[in-house]
Amino acid sequence: MRSSSLSTALLLSLVPSTFAAGILRFGCSRITVERLDPLVTPGQNPSPHVHQVVGGNAFAATINHTDVATLADCTSCSFSEDFSNYWTANLYFQARNGSYKRVPQMSNRFLKGSNEGMTIYYFPEDLRSNVTAFKPGFRMLVGDASLRGPEGHTPKNCFRCFTGPNFEGDNAAPCADPVLDTPHLPTRPCLGGIRSNIHFPTCWDGVRLDPDDHKAHVAFSVGVNGTYACPATHPVKIPQVMLEIVWDTTAFNDPSDWPATSDNTTATQPFVLSTGDRTGYSQHGDYVFGWKGDALQRAMDSTSGCSASTCGALTSQSFVTANRCLVKRQVHEDVEGCKWLPSC
Repeated sequence: MRSSSLSTALLLSLVPSTFAAGILRFGCSRITVERLDPLVTPGQNPSPHVHQVVGGNAFAATINHTDVATLADCTSCSFSEDFSNYWTANLYFQARNGSYKRVPQMSNRFLKGSNEGMTIYYFPEDLRSNVTAFKPGFRMLVGDASLRGPEGHTPKNCFRCFTGPNFEGDNAAPCADPVLDTPHLPTRPCLGGIRSNIHFPTCWDGVRLDPDDHKAHVAFSVGVNGTYACPATHPVKIPQVMLEIVWDTTAFNDPSDWPATSDNTTATQPFVLSTGDRTGYSQHGDYVFGWKGDALQRAMDSTSGCSASTCGALTSQSFVTANRCLVKRQVHEDVEGCKWLPSC
């Protein structure tokens, strides 16, 4: 089995036969690529760096703290009841001449038809426990755009270097392969592309929906003997949200095009996040909850019929429809490529 479908299969293989947890894995096309960040810098236009954004069309420089599902009227996700927004920093290639080019994303195998974007996962972390779905107004952030090294890095954020076409090298769950998965950007050509995985915390304090830092209300669980316990300060188990982006780096794999070291003899790692980060440690994800009504809770409570991109408890739409959901560009600048800027 290939592609991230293997990741889903690994998750399903852990589920006891007596309880089939609700597991969602679905594609969302991009709705915009621009410098906006309504979570960290609300109202600022432009924000400090470029993001790729998927989900509902309520995305803007500011998103009111209300039920986002009532603000949006379309979504780029294949489940039509998900009006949430998800966004990450973009990846750029820097050529030897100093110019930059945005690295496009490609659809995960078996989720073809999306317009770039990303794959979204929701599942109970230990696949055995019930979870409480997020409430309207809930938002969170994982990762740190200012990081340039391992100190403070979220262990469950990683990059995987695909060793060949058709997702070759996808032979373990995300962030579980000590060879192919790294917290930093791969330093060698990845013949099949680079995958980003971003895991959000799975424990909530049960009270706050969006504190000032967008982080203090959630926490990572502690794994003990194959189970995952929430700390007493954050006792409510929430769904594991994971973002998965497959960067199509195949057009940039010739080391002769890569920047060279000062002695002009050795090619150096050519990719840079839109945060201006060449290490990859600044990889981060933003989330604004926007599922309609109790749709997400129904899916998470399902003991049958919800597995990956098929869920009888939810309404699906085709990517033909999903790809029509866009937002009007609010920052008028070239985000596809640039020259000699500290960040894109």
